[in-house]
This record gives sequence, structure tokens and C-alpha cells, in this order.
Amino acid sequence: MSPTRTLPRWSLVEVPPPGAHRTTIVWLHGLGADGRDFAPVIPALRLPRPLGVRFLFPEAPIRPVTLNGGMAMRAWYDIGSITDSRELNRDQLDESVSGVRALLAAEQERGIPPERQLLVGFSQGGAVALSAATARGPDGSPPPPIGGLAALSTYLPQPERLVPGGRAPIFLAHGYYDETVPFQAGARTRDALVAAGWTTDFHGYAMGHAVCEEEIRALGAFFRQALGGEAES
Repeated sequence: MSPTRTLPRWSLVEVPPPGAHRTTIVWLHGLGADGRDFAPVIPALRLPRPLGVRFLFPEAPIRPVTLNGGMAMRAWYDIGSITDSRELNRDQLDESVSGVRALLAAEQERGIPPERQLLVGFSQGGAVALSAATARGPDGSPPPPIGGLAALSTYLPQPERLVPGGRAPIFLAHGYYDETVPFQAGARTRDALVAAGWTTDFHGYAMGHAVCEEEIRALGAFFRQALGGEAES
């Protein structure tokens, strides 16, 4: 079965490249958000036009979420708690991870090599991104090669599947005052990745469960370093 067959269940918000398509950044939203959530930050990243970045913002399926009293919303997987155990629906997490990997494979079929593909995720989307890029799949399959990973205000949901460090650099960012995913969860994620040999750059910010201007500037610098290119003026 072709991995791209998992894609039709997702809608995609696309921001096309300015000119020729040379790079793809796949960005996963958080619980209850949608594909429009992070599109407004693109100009603040100051990515040079020659990089030819196409942004893809997949939208998670709408499903009941136990944590929110069974209310239906966009969620990459059901979650029952914000405690350390989190009570994840691991089958749904695996399904989302497989979908992300299929999306990356589809971009490669479009002619975008792995080193020109970056993966980003915020909160629950960051947990999926981490799993997709650094952990074994449920069948033992290794993560695909990519050019870089950014995981924002999130945690590593299946540390037991973490593989030895790959070539992709990792940008982690977390708010010191995050009450949804505590800062300590981000720090433990950093420690696990570093122990496994991943090149990891961890940033802390004076904020809650959110993003801030300083973080977005640092994220843009990370993208430019991963891809090569000077900031747009």
C-alpha cells in the first residue's frame, strides 16, 4: 500500500512558495486549532525568497477529546490528562505519525529531497512531529530523514521508541510558565534527545503555552541555518 493513501482524510492549508518550489515546511497545529493558526507568522520568519519555501499546514481530524469532556475538535489523538501519564490514544498517535511520514514522502515524490524538508509542530502537533522524526513506528520502521525539526511547547510522547540521533538538527522551545505542558516536560524531552545523540538546541521563554516574537525570530534563524540563506531585510 502506498503511504500517501493516508492523506485524503486530512485537509491542508497551503502557502505557496515565492517562485520556484525548492523547500517544504510541514507545520502541525496544536489541540483544537487548525491549519490557519500559524500561517500569519510566516513573514516574521524572514526566510529568503531563493529558498522557495512552500508551507503545508495539515489539519487534524475532528474527534472527541476526553480531556475536554468529550467535546469534538481537531486533535491528532485523544488525550485524557495533562499529567505526566497523559493517557494518550496511542493508535491515533501512530495513525497521525504515519500520515506525517506519508506527507513527507509525497513531497519527495514532488522532487523535494529530504534535506529540503523541515517539520514543525506546536503542543500536540509537536508531539506528533517528534514521534515522526525521531522515533520508530509501531512496526519498527525508522524515522525518515529530514533537514530539521522544530518542536514547540511540547513533549516526547513515546520515549521508549526513540532511535539513536540522526543528522537532522532539532529546535526545542518552551515557556517557563506553561501550565498546559509544563516546562519540565520540555526539559525532559531535551534530555532524552541529547542522551540519544540528537543535536538539540533548547530555548526557554518568559511565556505560557504560546509562542512569542523572540521565539519566532529564533525559529527563523534555525530554518535559515538548516537550509542555508540570509534573512530577508
